[in-house]
Amino acid sequence: MEYLLAVVEEGSFTRAAQRLSVSQPALSHQIRALERYVGYPLLERLPDVVRLTPMGRAYLPHAIAALHSADEAAHVARPRGEMTRIGLRIAALYSIALGIIPPAILKWRRRYPDSHVELLEFGNSADLANLMSAGGIDVAVSAAPLHWDGPVRTLGREDLVVVLAKDDPAAGHRQVRLAELASRPWVLYTPDNGLAGVVAQACSTAGFIARPAVHTHHTSTAVQLAAAGLGPALVPRNMIEADFGGVQLEPDPPVHRELVAFTTTAEVPHISAFIDILAEHGAIRSRRPLASPEAVEDLPGVGDDEGFGVP
Repeated sequence: MEYLLAVVEEGSFTRAAQRLSVSQPALSHQIRALERYVGYPLLERLPDVVRLTPMGRAYLPHAIAALHSADEAAHVARPRGEMTRIGLRIAALYSIALGIIPPAILKWRRRYPDSHVELLEFGNSADLANLMSAGGIDVAVSAAPLHWDGPVRTLGREDLVVVLAKDDPAAGHRQVRLAELASRPWVLYTPDNGLAGVVAQACSTAGFIARPAVHTHHTSTAVQLAAAGLGPALVPRNMIEADFGGVQLEPDPPVHRELVAFTTTAEVPHISAFIDILAEHGAIRSRRPLASPEAVEDLPGVGDDEGFGVP
């Protein structure tokens, strides 16, 4: 299960083997043994990428939860004096992991200097919700998952911008109407990235269906592909670095998604403290305690797309 998680996180058998300090044949053998044990393929091996099968996506949260349980069991078995570490397991969407998460972890670790933090990154909220339900994480940060029964807190809004090449005819402007880009091929996301639904909805609102030049799984890759001139891309502003090589324009109409933190319980002090810190760094428009899912669903934009209902 540890090998499976490494392959998923690295997206490659080669990089996973290097990270685990094992040979690639040994890694492949263990993955095949695991697939034989569970009775179905967990990974789809494509020429340039390795990704989870539908059954693999269902299996992974339980594997992660089992690994964490084994780690906690070993921790509990240590002498009492060594049990000073506080563990915090966080899962977040890719763009958020580059935005509000780093300063929040830094501030939280200053409060709990002996703590251990693990950050998992995913493309859509469905995977985060499944992992939370399986007990694999303490806090998830994403768009609001549908039908979540636990506490949810609104963090704020994540704005998306249009990325273009520096020599693009529209590059000299500050803003661009999405309808003006309707005839162009676009850099789009694969369905397993929650932004696929956000982009499709934005283009539909502007009156067109985006024609793909290329599909990519990773949001950071979309930035580079668009900057290289393959077509416009809608990406979260947090994903763009100062020297990324392209230009960013404000879309008209604006495109954004609401972000939340959700968990199974708000009663654990160090988890509640981390969510409070997230709220401080998330530019909250209205401060409120952890709310019921019904209250969050009434907020504009919460629960839209982000991996749910995307084919």
